[in-house]
Amino acid sequence: MANRLFLFAHIVGFAEEHHYRVMNPTFHSYAALFENTRSDIYCQYPAASRTNLLDSLPGVSRIIKGTRMFYHAGRLARTLQEKFRLFGRSAAVLQETPRGEVTLLEGPKVRSCIDPAKIILVNGWKLRAPECLQKHADKIRRHFQPIPEIEYDVHLLMQRVRQNADVVIGVHIRHTDYRRWKGGKYFFPISRYAEWMRELIPQFPGAKVSFLVCSDEPRTEQEFPGLPVVLSVNTPVGDLCALSKCDYVFGPLSTYSQWASFYGNVPLFHVHDSNHRMDRAQFRVSWLEDY
Repeated sequence: MANRLFLFAHIVGFAEEHHYRVMNPTFHSYAALFENTRSDIYCQYPAASRTNLLDSLPGVSRIIKGTRMFYHAGRLARTLQEKFRLFGRSAAVLQETPRGEVTLLEGPKVRSCIDPAKIILVNGWKLRAPECLQKHADKIRRHFQPIPEIEYDVHLLMQRVRQNADVVIGVHIRHTDYRRWKGGKYFFPISRYAEWMRELIPQFPGAKVSFLVCSDEPRTEQEFPGLPVVLSVNTPVGDLCALSKCDYVFGPLSTYSQWASFYGNVPLFHVHDSNHRMDRAQFRVSWLEDY
């Protein structure tokens, strides 16, 4: 989910700067979780001002999302344009380089390709517009506001977390896939997370510090002896929203915590090494940079 948000945010920033309209069917899997996309089959930016015909017909939206019809239609259109120039100069294909390098949407090479076109067919992951993203960050954040049901649950959770705390530090623990990803480089035992938490407390002199632990596996308070912790039992998007409401966040390298930091404008620290010592001064708000 965070990877989709990460890419979508860069595309939205670019679209806002250059007055494009975006339709993103690859976001269908998560559209129901966000207020501006929950009832929009096209997952548009700017957000639709009224319900379109396909969304108003009972069952049609569910069929389109279930079959990924729009996604496959887009792939076909992209292939036809690349091979046969079916749409002439009215369409352009934009995709990342075969080597997986970052493609800057603001660069002259990309602009010369897409400027003459009325329709741009986009494919790829490493498509970035960092200047546009920073310039239009507030509009991007508003566009990806979670639905009220999620925000309400998170509000109740954060009330409990802040009840006896001056500072709340979000702890993102990712274990399931990180046991093997990159040879387990970013898999850290719970005892190490607890040590990092203890290292942070004295760095807020005179303040009551509490921790919100968000993990992709069930956790218990006994794993954090002597620490003021609240364990989140939210959904993945609920945890994402909750982390964005903290005062600081730390965790392993992940677009998940990057999105929480960006969305909530919260200082983040990514742990790269189990031997690292926590330093409050090293926390920074993420602008959705690549690793």
